[in-house]
Amino acid sequence: SVTAGIVSGVDRSIPSPTGFTIPDAIQTDAAVNPGNSGGPLMSLESRVVAVINSGGGDNLGFGVSAPLARRVIPELIETGSYEHSYMGVSFADVTPDIAEANGLAEPRGLLVDEVVAGGPSEGVLQPSEETTLVDGTEVPVGGDVMLSIGGDELLTTEDLGNFLALQTRPGDTVDVTVLRDGSEQTVDLTLGTRPDEVSS
Repeated sequence: SVTAGIVSGVDRSIPSPTGFTIPDAIQTDAAVNPGNSGGPLMSLESRVVAVINSGGGDNLGFGVSAPLARRVIPELIETGSYEHSYMGVSFADVTPDIAEANGLAEPRGLLVDEVVAGGPSEGVLQPSEETTLVDGTEVPVGGDVMLSIGGDELLTTEDLGNFLALQTRPGDTVDVTVLRDGSEQTVDLTLGTRPDEVSS
């Protein structure tokens, strides 16, 4: 069978069995079914651009990007496991409603919604602890808005996931620029090792 194989999205996040997401994924309209996982997604120049991951949905397939696969696979072969960088936060894209509730001139960055107790960000990043209603929708207020990490601007949650997965290792210290109490400041954050599963 033949499909067009159009790449319909990049820098996507796909769910994993651990509850975390796999960043830097490529979305394609090529037919992907159980049994296809692990196969290559090829470019017209015969380059492997991703490793297929089934389960995307009807007429939708995803692949783990080649850059991420190149980072992870050698360590899996050598040790049987791979340690992912971990901040220990949950966050939300700053939507127009969140921007309005927090007095921001424009929607930008990621609002720190929660900091995991005992995690790398505890005492470094400040979470939102209150909510308010904007046009009938409850949104978080207060807490740090992360604007950049390691000098890379954060526009979406995918930006953060891609940076952590492709440019860092557990134990690295990165600078995070945040908007806190109306002013920008930069804090140093030492990354931890991601737990095996999302804690409930």
